[in-house]
Amino acid sequence: MNTTEQYKQNKHPLDVIDDVYDYADEELSFEEIEERAGGGEWERLKWAGMYAQKQEGYFMIRTKVPGGKLTPEQAEVIGEVTDDYAVAPEEYGGEEQNELWGDAYLDITTRQDIQKHWIRVEDVPEMWERYDEVGLTTVQGCGDSARNVLGCPAAGLDDHECFNAQPVIEAVSDFFTENREYANLPRKFKITITGCAHDCAQSQINDIGLVPAKKEIDGEYLYGFHARVGGGLSDGPRMGSELDIFIRPEDAVEFCRAVAQTFKELGDRNNRGVCRMRYLVEQMGPEKFEEAIRDRCTIDLPTGGENLTVGYQGDHVGVHDQKQDGLKYVGFNVIAGRMGGDEFAAAARAAKKYGTEDASVRLATDQNFLITHIPEENVDDLLAEPFAREYSPDPGPFSRGAVGCTGNEFCNYAIIETKKRTKRWARELDERIDVPDDIEAIRMHMSGCSASCAQPQIADIGFRGETVKVEDENSTNAEGDNIVEGMDFGLGGSLGADNEFLDWVENAVPAHAVIPALEQLFEAYSEGRDDGEKFYEWTRRVDNERLRKIMQGADAPVARGVAHGD
Repeated sequence: MNTTEQYKQNKHPLDVIDDVYDYADEELSFEEIEERAGGGEWERLKWAGMYAQKQEGYFMIRTKVPGGKLTPEQAEVIGEVTDDYAVAPEEYGGEEQNELWGDAYLDITTRQDIQKHWIRVEDVPEMWERYDEVGLTTVQGCGDSARNVLGCPAAGLDDHECFNAQPVIEAVSDFFTENREYANLPRKFKITITGCAHDCAQSQINDIGLVPAKKEIDGEYLYGFHARVGGGLSDGPRMGSELDIFIRPEDAVEFCRAVAQTFKELGDRNNRGVCRMRYLVEQMGPEKFEEAIRDRCTIDLPTGGENLTVGYQGDHVGVHDQKQDGLKYVGFNVIAGRMGGDEFAAAARAAKKYGTEDASVRLATDQNFLITHIPEENVDDLLAEPFAREYSPDPGPFSRGAVGCTGNEFCNYAIIETKKRTKRWARELDERIDVPDDIEAIRMHMSGCSASCAQPQIADIGFRGETVKVEDENSTNAEGDNIVEGMDFGLGGSLGADNEFLDWVENAVPAHAVIPALEQLFEAYSEGRDDGEKFYEWTRRVDNERLRKIMQGADAPVARGVAHGD
């Protein structure tokens, strides 16, 4: 077993939740926590939803939101808790800690979670108490167990859904949360469930993806799910494999349990680099993996029926009709997913003020959010709210498609800064580049390292952070080199019927060369695209050498950098 597995053997990870209360009561420092519990405690604290920030003494804490669905009361509590506790100390800048957001902000993630920074351990029990009052939890927001269960943020609202899968999402989430038997898996375990035909819950890149299907059984057509397994990104990205299985909605919990049992028994607990479930599916093959699931399932699983997925959308920004007469939902654009806690609370109060009693706040996998059940006559008043002007439902195409991970501001693994850069670049690109009128969004995803938290492999344009060595005649370095932030530059990713991971077209591009390179690319795209051709389609049709030459036409050192250390 690897070191992390040994930590989990020494103490069950869920036991750390009780420890947090002790640490908070005694106001222990990081050094004192480690003295008491050992180095493995930083790993086990992830089961409480807590990551040690790179700034010692502070945590990032992650709130799970199954299917992304929040009541206005829950959303308001999240915003207020953020405003009260996610506050940077004076030695790190206080209210001026971040020039774009100040402090007391939250991040909407690509897994429909909420993340908050600058949290002190002594504040966590009171946060949990306030969460308990409205039915929220951070338990297993991180760690080697079932993470937040994804779903369509417009579940129950859109005409293009086959059925509302939100009750199934909640049942699966409830089964795994605080379930000691399945809280120690070989690695993180990601599930997505949707009844939507547009698969905005990203079934192709999750460990389990349940998508809508129907099948005739005993002379009656039933709605249920087909299953995809073994998808994922990071190093070794893999699209999920389809199994020949039909799953009734009432059997979804047992199916997911059987998959978790298979992973628990057969997954690698030696090499952390290859212990995600996708490597097990690849090693066994989808057919053998399906056999293993059936062997461990307590119910009969019929063979597959008719697949009802028609494509991939992944975007709900804008004002949309609900299938309920006279109601709208509004998708607000949050560049890189970051906004103030006070602003999120204001959005929650607006949902109560302008919506019906069924109003909700929904988080989307593109780091945006929705407010639902708004009578048509109230939409203009909702859009006049101050938060709505900042997070416009009618953004430019780069702002609309911009996704950014946490970056080196807080993350120990990230090489470059991402959040501020993503927001600034998106707005600058919207000003500088004329995108064809029929293109609503350009998906530009920026990850600070190779871990793929921002999902760059499925974007039109993807970046992963590097430090880059460039030649500089003015450098004081004896070798004439200058070390700058940069990134690998990828093009052509998408999910859906034409799913494909992007190609890393150019490596070690200095950050200041990226926008000029994109200007060259979009000029060539606008001139050379076929009718209706999307940007990712064009980049696939044009060979990589030609794309590189186009980028190198920019007045910037696009191809003159080398990854630092190479």
